Amino acid sequence: MDERQLRVLRELGELGSVTAVAQALLVTPSAISQQLRLLQRSMPVPLTERDGRRLVLTPAGQALAGAAIEVETALARARRTVDAFVDEPEGSVSVAAFHSAAAAFLPLLLRGLAGPGRPKLTLADEDVAQEDFPRLTREYDLVLAHRLDHAPPWPHTVAVTALLHEPLDIAMPADHPLVGKRRLTPRDVADQPWITVHDGSPLMATIEAIAAAANRRLDIRHRINEFAVVAEAVAAGGGLALMPRWTARPHPAVVLRPLSGVHARRHIDALHRPERTARRAVRTVLAQLLRDAATIRSGGRRPQAGAPT
Repeated sequence: MDERQLRVLRELGELGSVTAVAQALLVTPSAISQQLRLLQRSMPVPLTERDGRRLVLTPAGQALAGAAIEVETALARARRTVDAFVDEPEGSVSVAAFHSAAAAFLPLLLRGLAGPGRPKLTLADEDVAQEDFPRLTREYDLVLAHRLDHAPPWPHTVAVTALLHEPLDIAMPADHPLVGKRRLTPRDVADQPWITVHDGSPLMATIEAIAAAANRRLDIRHRINEFAVVAEAVAAGGGLALMPRWTARPHPAVVLRPLSGVHARRHIDALHRPERTARRAVRTVLAQLLRDAATIRSGGRRPQAGAPT
């Protein structure tokens, strides 16, 4: 077996089809099939089997694919000793983030890593469903992703660095009657008009939990994913909204209040393939993200008028 064959097996386990692996690795499906045949010849047990029209991994194949992660990590570490690029402090590092994390983290990241002798950043915004964030680690060195408390954990195929465990608060106009309450319950907010994210967004699970806890259907008037636009709609009287406490940009006419009775927090994590942090530049960026997370969490960004402490 060799590194290419193990990479093909690992990608087959993650992507689920020979065609998808070929597209990801920029080769033909027949080339992928050939690599799998060569790998199978060196194994005493089957690594793949047919499931209808799909080729899937057997338990032995899954075990070898898991070991392939360690092999790739070990090879990446070994190359550090002979490849000057790996230890280059000014190497290029690509970072992707969903929208609200991008607004909060990326400006801090750019300022914190400005100047000579620092990694060259390539930044992108990627707002996808939770299950799609791990796949982005094939395209980017670091991916800022979010998931709710009760959502499934990230798969073992990616390494995870926790950045924030962020409360989700109720946003309302500064002159709203509920502003007088220090903490709200689902029953307090269930009879109000609502501005929510689109279906499929991780935050919709908390919206549904509020409705379930209040035992009534919420009056959803508007669906907006971008929190800066949500804040403007809330300020204009469009309804209440669920907004992250630290990463959403503060609005002078909007007040946040904490919510009791439901799990209203989300994890913001940096995902990456384990072998990526063999590079010094990637480790430098990851360390800066941890510093930036501490700044955001401690209120280094301008506090919002009327927000709870």
